[in-house]
Amino acid sequence: MAANILEIKHLKKSFGKNEVLKDISLSVNQGEVISIIGSSGSGKSTFLRSINLLEEPTDGQILFHGKNVLEKGFDLTTYREKMGMVFQSFNLFENLNVLENTIVAQTTVLKRERSEAERIAKENLNRVGMTEQYWQAKPKQLSGGQKQRVAIARALSVDPEAVLFDEPTSALDPEMVDEVLKTMQDLAKSGLTMIIVTHEMEFARDVSDRVIFMDKGLIAEEGTPAQIFENPQEARTKEFLQRFLK
Repeated sequence: MAANILEIKHLKKSFGKNEVLKDISLSVNQGEVISIIGSSGSGKSTFLRSINLLEEPTDGQILFHGKNVLEKGFDLTTYREKMGMVFQSFNLFENLNVLENTIVAQTTVLKRERSEAERIAKENLNRVGMTEQYWQAKPKQLSGGQKQRVAIARALSVDPEAVLFDEPTSALDPEMVDEVLKTMQDLAKSGLTMIIVTHEMEFARDVSDRVIFMDKGLIAEEGTPAQIFENPQEARTKEFLQRFLK
């Protein structure tokens, strides 16, 4: 039985009077790939950002190995290191080259020796197909797909226990989507724990262990890809997937 990494209990998030997350509970096991799907405005990205504490939840618990990260005194820096994040807009440092972008968090946050950080960065850049020919390039010299693969290598280089992907292909031209999805598919096969907000239905069906359909700030339905894509139970899930299921 895989170890439980995260247990999210009755998570809520409001912005003023707008309740974006109404009551979300979810457990995440080591090595699991979970895809979160749903319409725009259903709360998917807010949920992901709340897991990583980029948004502070209004209520509820986030248990990391059984300890509530929202309690006062919890070491949030260590927790954030363990929850890697890949954003839709890459968030690379434009003034640093590819290699330095992948090294900087290791030396500043993890306090790794430069030589070790460089070795780990190179390993992960190679792993996502950004080989030596790209290491000195600045982000502006790269395609969107290449930037996103650098961002993935950067997330992997701090040894996270899980990586959160917030619509990682939504800012990409269609021809670049496949190269990023292929990289993520390879990571999923490697046993990395991944929580992915995505609108790539085929990818969610083929790669996930579990698919979650969110609607109006709630988990409306969850199950295996076969259950969600072949036999959805909820009317809203069926409606959302109608175009894909055809």
